[in-house]
Amino acid sequence: MPEGHTIHRLAADHHKAFAGHKVRATSPQGKFSDSAALITGQVLETAEAHGKHLFLGFAATGWVHIHLGLFGKYTWGTGEAPPPTDTVRLRLATTNAGANATAYADLRGPTTCTLITDGEKQAIHDRLGPDPLRPGDDGGRAYARVSRSRTSIAALLMDQKVVAGVGNVYRAEVLFRHGIDPYRLGRDVTRREWDAIWADLVDLMREGVRNNRIDTVRPEHTPEAMGRPPRVDDHGGEVYVYRSADRPCLVCGGGIRTADLAARNLFWCPSCQRA
Repeated sequence: MPEGHTIHRLAADHHKAFAGHKVRATSPQGKFSDSAALITGQVLETAEAHGKHLFLGFAATGWVHIHLGLFGKYTWGTGEAPPPTDTVRLRLATTNAGANATAYADLRGPTTCTLITDGEKQAIHDRLGPDPLRPGDDGGRAYARVSRSRTSIAALLMDQKVVAGVGNVYRAEVLFRHGIDPYRLGRDVTRREWDAIWADLVDLMREGVRNNRIDTVRPEHTPEAMGRPPRVDDHGGEVYVYRSADRPCLVCGGGIRTADLAARNLFWCPSCQRA
């Protein structure tokens, strides 16, 4: 499932391609046809993200709420749009101002793609935790829940009601970077530790938006600095422990472990993240 930086980047991409322009909306798959008919001819006013939720704002018709889930993905293009396949839930297209090129975006396989009201949108925000990438959000509200919890910090970081946008990669990597055992209870994480985790998430996720990939290793542990081959993985990026159970730890050389936690694979280094 895409993590929060991907959704914020999608919001920026939508804003760049469509904001201020009338859009043509279609739903070749058919599941969004009625709503697409309402959007067609409307101006996209804004696009924003909260955690893993994307919102496209149209003044006359409300918000398109999108959650990619496990299988959702986008295809982007400029120029004459090819005929869409029947798997496209939503195609947005428009002619860019001052140019003859058409920008288009095809959405396939999302868990959610629906037209909602302002009130329904606010209800989604209300149930989500603070997002490290949203202006004005900070980690204090999240720590209020973390500090009272007997749940492991690894599980809390994946709880979108506690922190919105953090997924399996950022969870594993930020705990490694701060030497915190993933099974430590939330109530045993100090405020200083939590503030450092939050600040790190802000920086790492901003870099994720900028580079469109997750990189978490410090300069001294990059392939160039260590003289090692770059990491090869479908998720891309240079990381410390995520999906690295068959590799030695870049810091201590010890074995990285993996286990199931809340139906997701957890990765950590027992030597660097002592209980």
